[in-house]
Amino acid sequence: MHRRAVLVFGVVTIVLGVALLVETAAYGGGSVGFILGLLFVALGVGRLYLLRRR
Repeated sequence: MHRRAVLVFGVVTIVLGVALLVETAAYGGGSVGFILGLLFVALGVGRLYLLRRR
């Protein structure tokens, strides 16, 4: 159950990060949107990496 929750959390944060990057780019965005989007993607990838490594 815990592994599945971590997997879902990782995938959701990656999707949110990509959506934030797309929205920021669509509106001509600023650096804050790109930085937050990249951080969300990195968080999700990090969670999935640690889950797989375990």
